Amino acid sequence: MTAAQGQPPLPTGGGMGGGLVPGIYSPPEAMRPTVVGDRWAVVAGHPLVSQIAADVLSRGGNAIDAGVAAGIASNVVQVDMANFGGIAPILVRVAGRDVAQSVAGVGRWGMAADREGLQARYGGGLPLGGVPCIVPGAPSAWITALARFGTWSFSEVAAPAAELALGGFPLDLRTAESLRLMGTGFARWPTTREIYWPSGRAPGFGERLVQADLGRLLGILAAAEQGDTRLERLNAVHNAFYRGPIAAQIVSFVQSAGGYLAEPDLASFQAQVAQAPSVSYRDWRVFVPPTWSQGLITAQALGILRGIPLAQLGHNSPDYLHHVIEALKLAFADREQYYGDPDFTRLDPEELVSERYLATLRARIGRRALGKLAAADESASPLRSTTAVAVVDAHGNAFCTAPSDTLDGAPIISGLGISCSPRGVQSRLAAGHPNALAPGKRPCVTPAALIALGGEGNSETWAMACPGGDVIVQALTQVFLNMTEFGMTAQQAVEAPRIAGFSFPSAFHPHPGADRLVFVEDRIGPEVRDELERRGHDIHLWPPYEFDAGSVQHCRAAAPGSEQCLITAGADPRRSAYAIAR
Repeated sequence: MTAAQGQPPLPTGGGMGGGLVPGIYSPPEAMRPTVVGDRWAVVAGHPLVSQIAADVLSRGGNAIDAGVAAGIASNVVQVDMANFGGIAPILVRVAGRDVAQSVAGVGRWGMAADREGLQARYGGGLPLGGVPCIVPGAPSAWITALARFGTWSFSEVAAPAAELALGGFPLDLRTAESLRLMGTGFARWPTTREIYWPSGRAPGFGERLVQADLGRLLGILAAAEQGDTRLERLNAVHNAFYRGPIAAQIVSFVQSAGGYLAEPDLASFQAQVAQAPSVSYRDWRVFVPPTWSQGLITAQALGILRGIPLAQLGHNSPDYLHHVIEALKLAFADREQYYGDPDFTRLDPEELVSERYLATLRARIGRRALGKLAAADESASPLRSTTAVAVVDAHGNAFCTAPSDTLDGAPIISGLGISCSPRGVQSRLAAGHPNALAPGKRPCVTPAALIALGGEGNSETWAMACPGGDVIVQALTQVFLNMTEFGMTAQQAVEAPRIAGFSFPSAFHPHPGADRLVFVEDRIGPEVRDELERRGHDIHLWPPYEFDAGSVQHCRAAAPGSEQCLITAGADPRRSAYAIAR
């Protein structure tokens, strides 16, 4: 009822907040603010992890020091999603350089691995536990990134994580829920259950999680940091994990559980550093990991979509979403045809992102949804997840990673407090597949990250990473487009409604697939969903801010290295991500 209808007018005077003036202030741009700074920014999958990275940056560390500290902390705080004995794909951009480097924190199958023997032993299956264990890739990735691009010591970056492991920390609601859900998988493993269900049940909100063995392991590695030079000291840490008693204990566990690792497999392992493959998109150069990761899907999808006037189609319109779904579908089909450990496939990723090749894929997109482009087993697949860290600093350094391996994938090794990476479940058992299991071969894994560098007249540096299995590259693609095509802030871009298509085999054994299946968050309206159905997509609803829609962590630095530097960050509310900038 208005004042004209007999009600008194709203008070408007008084100052100091004494008057009510509706409409003067704009509504919030997003659920959370886009954090802003001019020195650095970090977004990680948990507030404690972000705080650790922020402390490193505040004390003079660069983005790589902070990223490694955050990554190791995630192996403690988010151990449900990312294990120190797991994997850690990393991308790094060093200030002033026009390329990004990848650090292959993904382990290899043991040289005794036998695909045909495994199939015969398990009837074509690939059981969890020790069988799919590959060499732990994360420790080598953290140490290698620190040695090549950082400035701090291992003991400095690992100290906060070790303290949290030894002293414990109170569980937030989401981590407590995750431990409850994952307990259905790790309940059969006493060494895992005694740490993460110490009272015979899932720990609740506010209860303290102590991981004493993991804390002691980090302490042993820190104490091994001896030598005349920084590089010698970091190599000593690497050797302390991959050679000697720790490696012997890992191998003993894996072999007793039916796996294929031997001590020489660990002793010879080193996370490789290489220039990351890239694709151009408008005035950006977008870098992704090589084909030991599925990250090239994002590069291919963006390369297909750059030839389509997306902004004119309208954000999350039927036309726009149809083209995004189809471009990703075509790139996933290439994953099945070409992606695998580059040491084995010898594929030049640049061939897959050449304009000549991408134009042929673009031409395949019509008005109707393409059918399933690769065969798949239709049986069930276990849920998998990951976490993510993104960091940039005012100099232009950028770091992003998607550390992974969940508690329900392999048992905790007694005395070490870690599992041995079960990422062999992402290898294929089919002969002739580019990602087929082979001795000494890395599986092509789902975790991926993205670094984007602006071209001439665009001095921005972006770092992005995301958890979520096969959704990872789909979420990264959509967030990148939200900003480049539709001018969204970092926070708006990660909060925007999201879709994910599944017309390809799952990356996880036994690799189930579907035909034209698309999940759509229900914030995308029914008229859009109906039109996508008419075009042949099999639409299924996700609730708003669905956990399985991924959680993109994004930092961006404009004009780094100058007095005009401006840094912003966005933290995806679908999970526990937290952004801090200064």
